[in-house]
This record gives sequence, structure tokens and C-alpha cells, in this order.
Amino acid sequence: MGNISEKEFQRLCEGIAEDRAAIVKHNPLGTDSEILLWMLLNCMNCYLSLTEKEMPCFTGVPDKDTYREAILFVLRGRTSGNFDPEPYVAKLIEE
Repeated sequence: MGNISEKEFQRLCEGIAEDRAAIVKHNPLGTDSEILLWMLLNCMNCYLSLTEKEMPCFTGVPDKDTYREAILFVLRGRTSGNFDPEPYVAKLIEE
């Protein structure tokens, strides 16, 4: 299990935001917010080297709130330093 710093989390969120149009274009299922949060969650799964047992599972169709909560869950106890990821997540999905 890895950790992520605030600076690196910010960099990932900003990178996804910069590539927003391409990400949404190539993943047309869901709202823009859902697609971007799905991308961030999957980046977190890879970056933190989560095992299959550590990855969040969903029942039904996840929405942006489900993805947001999953991202915050994945980050709990896996950050270097004490930072609040919520402002970065909120900024990522601003319309």
C-alpha cells in the first residue's frame, strides 16, 4: 500500500482537469462529473497500488456522490501529511 502527498494529489487532479475534454469524449457513459471522478478513483487505485480487496465495490449504478465518497475512502490513511482532498475533488468537477 502506497501513500500520496498533497502536491501529487493536486497534480493528478489538475492533469485530469486539463485532459477533461478527451477523457469525457472517450468515456461517454455518465455525466462529466461522474466520468472525471471515475478517472480519479482509478488513478488512485493504481497510484496507491491497491489490491482487489482494498478497491471500493459498488452496488447499482454509481453517481458522482458515490465516486466522491469512494475517493475519500481510498485516501483515508494513505496520505503523506495531513491534507483535505475535498477542495481538489470539488474543483475537478466544477462546471
